[in-house]
Amino acid sequence: MGILTMNEQILLTAILRLGDNAYGVPIRDEISELSGKDVVFGTLYNNLDKLVRKGYVTTRRGEPTNERGGRYKIYYQLTEEGLASLEESKALQMSLWKAVPSAAEGGSES
Repeated sequence: MGILTMNEQILLTAILRLGDNAYGVPIRDEISELSGKDVVFGTLYNNLDKLVRKGYVTTRRGEPTNERGGRYKIYYQLTEEGLASLEESKALQMSLWKAVPSAAEGGSES
């Protein structure tokens, strides 16, 4: 497994948190809530496609709905590899932050 980018970590976390409701609009909203940043749908779907190609995420089609003009939603779910990569990234970040001295320890000059 490779190191995940911060954007990949945020996206995978959003999908994980949404569970069975992980499709375009809720994923975009969750990313905004987690990161404080807005993402355009083109960028979102491009990044989702990359995660699918890497094997971190799978897709499934929902049923077509009248309110969507007969179009179906595409739902996303983490694979075991995606979850393992996310956990590996979490462990790395925790390890890095433990190595950063706090201001109380004299590690920061202000």
